[in-house]
Amino acid sequence: MSPKHPSPLRFLCLAALLLLLGAAAARADTITVKSAELLVEDENYVLNAQFEFSFNPTLEEALHKGISLYFALEFELGRPRWYWLDEKLAQVTVQHRLSYAPLTRQYRLTTGLLSQQFDSLEEVERILSRVVSRPVVARDALVKGTRYDAALRLRLDQTQLPKPFQINALASRDWALQSDWYRWNFTP
Repeated sequence: MSPKHPSPLRFLCLAALLLLLGAAAARADTITVKSAELLVEDENYVLNAQFEFSFNPTLEEALHKGISLYFALEFELGRPRWYWLDEKLAQVTVQHRLSYAPLTRQYRLTTGLLSQQFDSLEEVERILSRVVSRPVVARDALVKGTRYDAALRLRLDQTQLPKPFQINALASRDWALQSDWYRWNFTP
């Protein structure tokens, strides 16, 4: 025999389920930082990092319609001080430009003067999701045994989109592809 009025427990379970599904959908278009580390290489400390993300259909369609997407890799290294503001020792931003050439059906990823061609978006995702031996600070700029705070993130740079798309980006989560700041302590 079923009750005529649903119990409050059912409503609570349904609300919790909807909340979990909404949270999962909200995090679907984010970039996850899987790992990050600083290592000594020659006279520099270099950054190695691994991200996990994929392009959503909106970004893929924009690429195919001729819109270039710009991704910014941002790294900061600071030293905490109890008597003043934290000291910033390094602040590095690397910009990647991704475009699609319909004639050759290839994706072009440009970083500075280096340009590479790829046949699939999965290959581009694989390259963008790895940072290997990126010099970020000189070895002699850091004091051995001192604790430093490092932070890293990768994001779609919405300010580089054409103006009409910047307005769309404000109202749509499809254009908000970014990671949270990944922070860790580093002691040379």
